[in-house]
Amino acid sequence: MEKQKMVQLDFGFELEPTNTPNPKLTAKSVKKAQSDFVLDFMDLLQSPVIVYPSQWQDALPKDLLNNITMARMLTKLRGEHMASLTEVVAYMMPRTYEAPMPSEWVKIYTWCGLQYAKTFKKDGQIEVMEEIAPKQLSEYEMSLLKRLRIWIYEKRRKALKVSMKTSMPKLSGPSPNNQGELFQKD
Repeated sequence: MEKQKMVQLDFGFELEPTNTPNPKLTAKSVKKAQSDFVLDFMDLLQSPVIVYPSQWQDALPKDLLNNITMARMLTKLRGEHMASLTEVVAYMMPRTYEAPMPSEWVKIYTWCGLQYAKTFKKDGQIEVMEEIAPKQLSEYEMSLLKRLRIWIYEKRRKALKVSMKTSMPKLSGPSPNNQGELFQKD
């Protein structure tokens, strides 16, 4: 058998390998990080859609509702800890059916609708939305939007935690803790 040649590739990184473990990591912090990951993952997939409480809240298009999970994932990939723009559209849509809104909220709603149409490639909607939506929002409108996105995000996570607590199965009596009790022959 021939001895294989070893070739080391140099990618130009000037980093020295570290031999010491990260002193900031503790068993507790690792467990918290794992717990946060699970909650984040559950949040993306199972959190309820928060909508404006109205008689019109059931009138959301199925297309919009179907895209919320993907929009949440895209928002998470960007590292944002807030609701997606698609969720903002879903929240505000029933409100738009109730009564006229202040002009800054109309701009926010139409701008978010345009971003939704661009993200999910809704060609017919893009053309119409570009005519009515502002090209960009003012600093004040962006701050209002950010506050709304954070509020929706917090409400959604709170609702998920409540539903997880209520859906946890209750154990009746003490659980067996040794193998003999678990696998008794009848």
